[in-house]
Amino acid sequence: MHPSSLKNMAAFRDQYLAQAQGQPLKILDVGSTEINDCYRPLFERPQWEYIGIDLAPGRNVHIVLSHPYQWREIKTGSMDVVISGQVLEHAEYFWITALEMARVLKPGGLICLIAPSAGPEHRYPVDCWRFYPDGMRAIAKFAHLDCLEVKTAWDNFGDHESDMWHDTVAVMRKPQRSWLKTRLITLVQSLQRDLMCWRLR
Repeated sequence: MHPSSLKNMAAFRDQYLAQAQGQPLKILDVGSTEINDCYRPLFERPQWEYIGIDLAPGRNVHIVLSHPYQWREIKTGSMDVVISGQVLEHAEYFWITALEMARVLKPGGLICLIAPSAGPEHRYPVDCWRFYPDGMRAIAKFAHLDCLEVKTAWDNFGDHESDMWHDTVAVMRKPQRSWLKTRLITLVQSLQRDLMCWRLR
Protein backbone atom coordinates (compact mmCIF):
# COMPACT_ATOMS: atom_id res chain seq x y z
CA MET A 1 0.00 0.00 0.00
CA HIS A 2 1.77 3.14 -1.17
CA PRO A 3 1.43 6.52 0.63
CA SER A 4 -0.68 8.24 -2.03
CA SER A 5 -3.28 5.46 -1.85
CA LEU A 6 -3.69 6.00 1.88
CA LYS A 7 -3.89 9.75 1.34
CA ASN A 8 -6.55 9.39 -1.35
CA MET A 9 -8.67 7.11 0.81
CA ALA A 10 -8.34 9.49 3.75
CA ALA A 11 -9.49 12.32 1.46
CA PHE A 12 -12.56 10.27 0.50
CA ARG A 13 -13.37 9.69 4.17
CA ASP A 14 -12.96 13.36 5.05
CA GLN A 15 -15.01 14.66 2.13
CA TYR A 16 -17.82 12.11 1.93
CA LEU A 17 -18.15 10.60 5.40
CA ALA A 18 -17.50 13.61 7.64
CA GLN A 19 -21.22 14.07 8.30
CA ALA A 20 -21.50 10.47 9.47
CA GLN A 21 -18.83 10.60 12.19
CA GLY A 22 -21.31 9.73 14.93
CA GLN A 23 -23.58 7.52 12.85
CA PRO A 24 -23.40 3.74 12.49
CA LEU A 25 -21.79 2.74 9.20
CA LYS A 26 -20.86 -0.66 7.81
CA ILE A 27 -17.75 -0.30 5.67
CA LEU A 28 -16.66 -3.16 3.41
CA ASP A 29 -13.03 -3.25 2.26
CA VAL A 30 -12.69 -5.43 -0.84
CA GLY A 31 -9.22 -6.98 -1.03
CA SER A 32 -8.30 -6.05 2.51
CA THR A 33 -5.22 -8.19 3.16
CA GLU A 34 -2.62 -6.04 4.90
CA ILE A 35 0.54 -5.75 2.83
CA ASN A 36 2.81 -3.12 4.41
CA ASP A 37 -0.26 -1.08 5.35
CA CYS A 38 -4.07 -1.04 5.09
CA TYR A 39 -7.07 1.29 5.18
CA ARG A 40 -8.53 -0.01 8.45
CA PRO A 41 -7.05 2.70 10.74
CA LEU A 42 -8.66 5.38 8.54
CA PHE A 43 -12.12 4.08 9.43
CA GLU A 44 -11.74 3.37 13.13
CA ARG A 45 -14.65 5.28 14.65
CA PRO A 46 -16.85 4.18 17.58
CA GLN A 47 -19.98 3.88 15.43
CA TRP A 48 -18.32 2.44 12.33
CA GLU A 49 -17.93 -1.27 11.59
CA TYR A 50 -15.05 -2.08 9.25
CA ILE A 51 -15.18 -5.46 7.51
CA GLY A 52 -12.30 -6.73 5.37
CA ILE A 53 -12.88 -9.38 2.73
CA ASP A 54 -10.44 -11.25 0.52
CA LEU A 55 -9.95 -14.56 -1.25
CA ALA A 56 -7.58 -16.08 1.32
CA PRO A 57 -7.00 -15.77 5.06
CA GLY A 58 -4.56 -13.10 6.14
CA ARG A 59 -3.96 -10.05 8.28
CA ASN A 60 -6.94 -7.70 8.26
CA VAL A 61 -9.25 -10.25 6.60
CA HIS A 62 -12.51 -10.83 8.46
CA ILE A 63 -14.38 -12.80 5.79
CA VAL A 64 -12.79 -15.17 3.27
CA LEU A 65 -14.86 -15.32 0.11
CA SER A 66 -15.63 -18.76 -1.29
CA HIS A 67 -15.90 -17.36 -4.83
CA PRO A 68 -14.27 -14.20 -6.24
CA TYR A 69 -17.39 -13.05 -8.11
CA GLN A 70 -20.28 -14.44 -6.06
CA TRP A 71 -20.10 -13.09 -2.53
CA ARG A 72 -22.65 -15.33 -0.84
CA GLU A 73 -21.15 -14.35 2.52
CA ILE A 74 -22.35 -10.73 2.13
CA LYS A 75 -26.07 -9.91 2.12
CA THR A 76 -27.61 -7.76 -0.57
CA GLY A 77 -28.00 -4.12 0.48
CA SER A 78 -26.14 -4.59 3.76
CA MET A 79 -23.25 -2.11 3.40
CA ASP A 80 -23.20 1.67 3.73
CA VAL A 81 -19.77 2.07 2.15
CA VAL A 82 -17.61 -0.12 -0.09
CA ILE A 83 -13.93 0.70 -0.50
CA SER A 84 -11.24 -0.97 -2.56
CA GLY A 85 -7.70 0.06 -3.39
CA GLN A 86 -5.03 -1.57 -5.52
CA VAL A 87 -7.32 -4.52 -6.24
CA LEU A 88 -9.15 -4.01 -9.54
CA GLU A 89 -5.99 -4.42 -11.59
CA HIS A 90 -5.75 -7.97 -10.20
CA ALA A 91 -9.40 -8.89 -10.89
CA GLU A 92 -9.56 -10.74 -14.19
CA TYR A 93 -13.24 -9.84 -14.61
CA PHE A 94 -13.50 -6.55 -12.72
CA TRP A 95 -16.91 -5.77 -14.23
CA ILE A 96 -18.37 -8.71 -12.31
CA THR A 97 -16.65 -7.44 -9.17
CA ALA A 98 -18.40 -4.11 -9.77
CA LEU A 99 -21.78 -5.85 -9.92
CA GLU A 100 -21.16 -7.47 -6.55
CA MET A 101 -20.05 -4.16 -5.03
CA ALA A 102 -23.28 -2.59 -6.26
CA ARG A 103 -25.35 -5.51 -4.98
CA VAL A 104 -24.10 -5.41 -1.40
CA LEU A 105 -24.39 -1.61 -1.17
CA LYS A 106 -27.45 0.04 0.37
CA PRO A 107 -29.37 2.58 -1.73
CA GLY A 108 -27.61 5.90 -1.24
CA GLY A 109 -24.40 4.12 -0.25
CA LEU A 110 -20.95 5.10 -1.50
CA ILE A 111 -18.10 3.30 -3.23
CA CYS A 112 -14.50 4.50 -3.40
CA LEU A 113 -12.22 2.74 -5.88
CA ILE A 114 -8.49 3.36 -6.25
CA ALA A 115 -6.52 1.65 -9.01
CA PRO A 116 -3.32 2.40 -10.95
CA SER A 117 -3.29 4.00 -14.37
CA ALA A 118 0.39 3.11 -14.90
CA GLY A 119 3.26 1.19 -13.34
CA PRO A 120 5.14 -2.06 -13.87
CA GLU A 121 3.60 -5.50 -13.88
CA HIS A 122 3.01 -6.78 -10.36
CA ARG A 123 1.27 -10.15 -10.44
CA TYR A 124 -0.74 -11.01 -7.31
CA PRO A 125 -1.33 -13.63 -8.62
CA VAL A 126 -2.21 -11.89 -11.91
CA ASP A 127 -1.94 -8.28 -13.11
CA CYS A 128 -4.49 -7.56 -15.83
CA TRP A 129 -5.54 -3.92 -16.03
CA ARG A 130 -4.83 -0.20 -15.67
CA PHE A 131 -7.59 2.40 -15.28
CA TYR A 132 -8.23 5.91 -16.61
CA PRO A 133 -11.16 8.16 -15.63
CA ASP A 134 -13.28 6.97 -18.57
CA GLY A 135 -12.73 3.40 -17.44
CA MET A 136 -14.06 4.20 -13.97
CA ARG A 137 -17.06 5.99 -15.48
CA ALA A 138 -17.72 2.89 -17.57
CA ILE A 139 -17.64 0.73 -14.42
CA ALA A 140 -20.20 3.00 -12.77
CA LYS A 141 -22.43 2.95 -15.85
CA PHE A 142 -22.28 -0.84 -16.16
CA ALA A 143 -23.14 -1.32 -12.48
CA HIS A 144 -25.95 1.29 -12.54
CA LEU A 145 -24.11 3.62 -10.16
CA ASP A 146 -23.74 7.39 -10.25
CA CYS A 147 -20.13 8.52 -10.69
CA LEU A 148 -19.72 11.49 -8.34
CA GLU A 149 -16.03 12.13 -8.88
CA VAL A 150 -13.11 10.61 -10.77
CA LYS A 151 -9.54 11.78 -11.25
CA THR A 152 -6.12 10.44 -12.14
CA ALA A 153 -2.99 11.67 -10.36
CA TRP A 154 -1.12 12.75 -13.49
CA ASP A 155 1.26 14.87 -11.41
CA ASN A 156 3.86 13.31 -9.14
CA PHE A 157 3.03 12.80 -5.48
CA GLY A 158 6.61 13.15 -4.30
CA ASP A 159 7.81 9.63 -3.59
CA HIS A 160 8.83 6.97 -6.10
CA GLU A 161 6.59 4.26 -4.65
CA SER A 162 3.49 6.38 -5.29
CA ASP A 163 4.55 8.14 -8.47
CA MET A 164 5.05 4.98 -10.53
CA TRP A 165 1.32 4.16 -10.30
CA HIS A 166 -0.48 7.49 -11.01
CA ASP A 167 -3.60 6.18 -9.29
CA THR A 168 -7.10 6.83 -10.56
CA VAL A 169 -9.64 7.50 -7.81
CA ALA A 170 -13.41 7.20 -8.32
CA VAL A 171 -16.32 7.86 -5.98
CA MET A 172 -19.69 6.35 -6.89
CA ARG A 173 -23.13 6.30 -5.31
CA LYS A 174 -25.94 3.77 -5.55
CA PRO A 175 -29.05 5.81 -6.43
CA GLN A 176 -32.28 5.79 -4.47
CA ARG A 177 -34.85 4.23 -6.80
CA SER A 178 -38.45 3.13 -6.73
CA TRP A 179 -39.14 -0.37 -5.44
CA LEU A 180 -40.01 -1.60 -8.92
CA LYS A 181 -36.91 -0.19 -10.60
CA THR A 182 -34.70 -1.46 -7.79
CA ARG A 183 -36.16 -4.93 -8.15
CA LEU A 184 -35.76 -4.91 -11.93
CA ILE A 185 -32.12 -3.78 -11.83
CA THR A 186 -31.34 -6.32 -9.09
CA LEU A 187 -32.79 -9.15 -11.19
CA VAL A 188 -30.96 -8.04 -14.33
CA GLN A 189 -27.64 -7.73 -12.50
CA SER A 190 -28.13 -11.10 -10.82
CA LEU A 191 -28.72 -12.69 -14.21
CA GLN A 192 -25.69 -10.90 -15.68
CA ARG A 193 -23.48 -12.07 -12.84
CA ASP A 194 -24.68 -15.67 -12.94
CA LEU A 195 -24.24 -15.92 -16.71
CA MET A 196 -20.79 -14.35 -16.64
CA CYS A 197 -19.73 -16.54 -13.72
CA TRP A 198 -20.73 -19.75 -15.44
CA ARG A 199 -17.75 -22.09 -15.12
CA LEU A 200 -15.58 -19.32 -13.65
CA ARG A 201 -13.51 -19.81 -10.55
